[in-house]
Amino acid sequence: MNYYNEFDPYTAQWLRNLIAAGLIPAGHVDTRSITDVQPDDLAGYRQCHFFAGIGGWSLAARLAGWPDDRELWTGSAPCQPFSVAGKGKAQADDRHLWPHLFRLARARQPAVLMGEQVAAAVGKDWIDGVFSDLEGIGYACGASVVPACAVDAPHRRDRLWFVAHAGGQGLAQRIGDPRVPCEVGGKSEGKDASNDDRADARALADADCCGRESWADHAAPRHWQATTAASGRSAWDSAGVIVGHDGKARRVEPSIHLLADGIPGRVAQLRAGGNAIVPQVAAEVIGAYMDCYPDPAEQLRVALATN
Repeated sequence: MNYYNEFDPYTAQWLRNLIAAGLIPAGHVDTRSITDVQPDDLAGYRQCHFFAGIGGWSLAARLAGWPDDRELWTGSAPCQPFSVAGKGKAQADDRHLWPHLFRLARARQPAVLMGEQVAAAVGKDWIDGVFSDLEGIGYACGASVVPACAVDAPHRRDRLWFVAHAGGQGLAQRIGDPRVPCEVGGKSEGKDASNDDRADARALADADCCGRESWADHAAPRHWQATTAASGRSAWDSAGVIVGHDGKARRVEPSIHLLADGIPGRVAQLRAGGNAIVPQVAAEVIGAYMDCYPDPAEQLRVALATN
């Protein structure tokens, strides 16, 4: 059974509806603030999704083929302290809740922790703090900025994705390794990471940076990409164009209207949707990790079946 932590009552009920419909794994929806959750409350759960929203990470795990009983923690902490649309308080904002997720992770030591944040957090030292915390207790970490359009979504939505792998080398052991550069905040010392997407994908997928092949080199396309290719159509086909304050034209999905009459809970729906991750991008992150770190239980089943 999964654990879902979601503070907003409307979104929490949405989660329950998704569970009841069988669209995400069965689990307990805890509506307390993460500040009130204690490590012992999480005993017995194989998967824990914090700031769960409308179940994007849980759905992504299923899209990627991650077994429901394989351990996984996820946490897309509130973006408002770091968003360009926020007040710019960063770590001084009361909504900076990463320290509470780290408190729980430090106590429970999950096998893998994945998360997401707005790309602007890179410039506000958010990911550096996350890595410092996690590397300090033995995790190996990787991160990269991946936009929603990377999975053919009709909008950009740059997001910072990170993976923390338990039992890894840790930063201290990786410094000086001639096989790989030292990764800090998704970028390598002395290079522009934007010019080497393949290297960033490898660093994200393979948190230990031990030279294993990444999904960018060999993984089969995920099913939504295959479906798009088979139909000969793109999600961008119905996109509209808007001109931003900087004078640049951008293609957007035109289906979300700011005002509408007669739609119950419209504001709550928009809030839940606006805070949600793009599951297809998260599924690529999860799939990349699976390529580098296969499920031990599945490996054992295969070994027993072949002997």
